This record gives sequence, C-alpha cells and structure tokens, in this order.
Amino acid sequence: MRIMFLNQAPRDPRQSDAEVETVRALVASYASPGTEIEVHFPDDYPGALVHKVQGRAQRTNGLHHAMETPGLVRKAVWAAENGFDAVIQSNTFDPGVEASRLAVRIPVIGLLRTALHVGANLSDRIAVITPLKSDIASCRRTIAAYGMDHVIAAMTSLEIYSDDLDARADEITERAVELIESLKRDHGAECILPLGGKLIPYVVDPKQLATATGLPVLNTKAIGVRFAETCVSLGLTHAEAAYPYTPIPFETFTKGLGDG
Repeated sequence: MRIMFLNQAPRDPRQSDAEVETVRALVASYASPGTEIEVHFPDDYPGALVHKVQGRAQRTNGLHHAMETPGLVRKAVWAAENGFDAVIQSNTFDPGVEASRLAVRIPVIGLLRTALHVGANLSDRIAVITPLKSDIASCRRTIAAYGMDHVIAAMTSLEIYSDDLDARADEITERAVELIESLKRDHGAECILPLGGKLIPYVVDPKQLATATGLPVLNTKAIGVRFAETCVSLGLTHAEAAYPYTPIPFETFTKGLGDG
C-alpha cells in the first residue's frame, strides 16, 4: 500500500532533506507493516507566499488554504496517475480536500473531518485547540459545513506559532495542559482535538497530554494514516453521488484556457 502524505504548501527552499525525513519517519511510525508513506509537496504557485506572510504576522485566517487549493488538487491528480492508493492532506484544517475528491477516485483523507468522527465515537463533547485565535473562525465554518458543530463543546487557541517550535516543547506542553484542564472544567470537554500538527504531534506527543489531563487527546496524523489504510484495505473511497467524477488527465490541470 502506497500513501502520499501531502504537505499543504510548496517546499520551503530552506527545508533540508533531513527535516522532511524526520516528518516522514514519524508519520510512517503510525502505519501498519507494508504501508509505504511518502511526503510530497504541491508545486510552487503565485500566492504561495501568503502563507509565510500570515504566519509571520501570527494571523493565519484560512486565506492561505484557499490559495493552496488548486495546487493541492493538481498534486492529488498526479498521485492518482502515479500509483498512489490514497492521499492524506497533512494539514489539520483540510485544505483542498473537498475539491480534490472531485478530481480523483482514490481516497483523499482530511485529518480534521476524520479526527472529528473518531472523537465523536469516543465522546459527546469535543474541544478543539488551534495554534492561533485567528484560525478559529474559518475552522468553525469548516466544522459546520461537515455537519459536526453539534459535538463541539468549545474552541480555543494555544497562541503559539513560530519557526522555533522544537525549542518551545515545554512551553507548548504547559500551555496545552492548562487549556485542556480549563476546557474540561469550564466547558465539559470530554475529548480534545488539537489542530496544527507542527505543534501536536510533531513537537508534543498527544499521549503525554492525555496522561497529564485524563482526557483523550487525538493524534490527527496517526488517525489519518490508519483511516487511509482502512479505506484502501476495504476498497472504500468517497461516494460518487457526493463527489461526481469526470476523468481529467493531470496535464489538463497545468494548462490555461488559451491552451485548449
């Protein structure tokens, strides 16, 4: 089984092969024996810099995800034509997932939607923790579009996002535990869904937070990998009635109207 773990944005020229391999190895550790995980990136595109600018300003509001969508669709089509059995969108806010499902018949897995349903199987009241307050509005709209807003007890943010996250592991842990205790006490949260995989699970293990707080803390990356495996093993993919499909070759997604 071959699964593409698709980054939300084009590869940063400063990102080393070792850094990419660290992510791949962690994600692969969640997979079953025999499953091959490959980390891929969408091709660069005009507007990709929006993500970096918003990150520096600590104001990631979902605009960057809208800008990413065409590139993510193209990469999903490329994956389907190049032997991948499924695509997992690595970003926990599900950018490009719905649009990509219109372009391919292999499973395209969104970590937010998948983890929400896992949490709803484990509890009645899920609390969502985002990296920044500015993430919450667009995330709330996405969850409502999924018809899952009725299970959300509360949404809050760590207010931690930077290029030096590894060095801030203790700070992230302390802040996350503080928030989870508050969500449990003040909002009746029964399960925690942490968004922003660069923080949790890349820097802080959800198991550590679960042990410290007594609540299930979902590992979005692990859940996505195992669900993708389930879909491929059982021959499942998104419903044709929900995502009507017309076969369109990859090269079509690289051309403009004047090329037709």
